[in-house]
Amino acid sequence: MGSVIHTEDTDEWKMARKRAGNQSTAPVAVSISHKCVSMGACRIVGPISRAKVIKLKERNLNMLKNDLILRNPLRLMGRENEAIVPEGGFGAVLARAGVGKTALIVQVALNTMLQNKNVLHVSLDDPVEKVSLWYQEVLGALAHQYHVRQLRELWESIQMNRFIMTFKVEGFSVPKLEERVKDLTEQQIFNPHMVIIDGLPFDDQLRTPLEGLKAFSQNHRLHLWFTVTTHRHEAPGPGGLPIQLEPVADLFDAAIQLQPDGKKIHIRSLKGGTGDTEQSDQVLDPSTMLIMQP
Repeated sequence: MGSVIHTEDTDEWKMARKRAGNQSTAPVAVSISHKCVSMGACRIVGPISRAKVIKLKERNLNMLKNDLILRNPLRLMGRENEAIVPEGGFGAVLARAGVGKTALIVQVALNTMLQNKNVLHVSLDDPVEKVSLWYQEVLGALAHQYHVRQLRELWESIQMNRFIMTFKVEGFSVPKLEERVKDLTEQQIFNPHMVIIDGLPFDDQLRTPLEGLKAFSQNHRLHLWFTVTTHRHEAPGPGGLPIQLEPVADLFDAAIQLQPDGKKIHIRSLKGGTGDTEQSDQVLDPSTMLIMQP
């Protein structure tokens, strides 16, 4: 992996810096208008002298987030984002090109964002604009599936929990990534909870960089996910795992594989999770790239 870095996240950096500058302590409301009370637009918590106003719209949005969290793809498979990949751990989504790796990993990321936790999405294939579009399209599909009307408000409330960073494949390296993350955290711009690395080639030269990423993940207490591209005619390795993952499987806590079967895409758990076959037998809808409801 080379040392030259190519980034296309200028707008994300500008937005993040602006948010960081606006994160001063908000004033606490000390009074409430009669109009607010009569219209049922807000609720008072605590004494009026130190009242905090909670808008009903915000409360309903939080209820909506909690509902979507309960429907997250790993929960539907009998798992949880945090449980399946511990702090400092690795998770992988494996599939052939075009089958739905990015769509599934974006669902996992959105679930984390709905919990007000930060996701750093590192793309080695696509520019910032395309990655951002993935998030909006997947969230839009989720909103349609679950009849969510407040899509715009929902997106505005969670997009600050995501930061996109792009590299050219040949310019990606662990020191470069760590340097960029250090810049974000030290300047109080963005402090990631989960990191997604989308598009890293899994070849026979990858163990050393992955070991470096493992140390990076452990040092920063991150939950780190990868997308891994497999190929149609490749036989599994001796341990039954795809040959891309087999040599480095000891570094991974969880692995999920997407397998096309006619008009369906089956989701198989290769490593991690509960081991409950019935819960693990999930299907991805190829038209929406969302996990189909039982």
